[in-house]
Amino acid sequence: MNLLTLLTLSLYQPYYPKSQLMKKDIHPQYHPDAKVICACGNQFSVGSTLPEIRVEICSMCHPFYTGKQKLVDTSRRVEKFQERLAKKASAAASRKGRKAKKVKAEIRKKTPRKIKEK
Repeated sequence: MNLLTLLTLSLYQPYYPKSQLMKKDIHPQYHPDAKVICACGNQFSVGSTLPEIRVEICSMCHPFYTGKQKLVDTSRRVEKFQERLAKKASAAASRKGRKAKKVKAEIRKKTPRKIKEK
């Protein structure tokens, strides 16, 4: 090998002192065949530090991959939103519009007021 090759190899291979190498007995155990179980029933294996992983949604039931709309509601967020939306709609229906308020104000202006007697 010539000198130029040795210099370029030394640039791309950094030197790590022994203090920066991996320490023993501090890393968690690695499970190469960890089981992933989805709420829809789908199971597959991946490498992980946990032996079993439970998930709520996977690629088999996710709307982005399936093209079907599915509401995943773990803490009633969707139901609470729908209740708030229904409450707003009912409140808006019971309120009077601007025109009704203007008509009432015009009637009030035209009617004479009674004077209180002492």
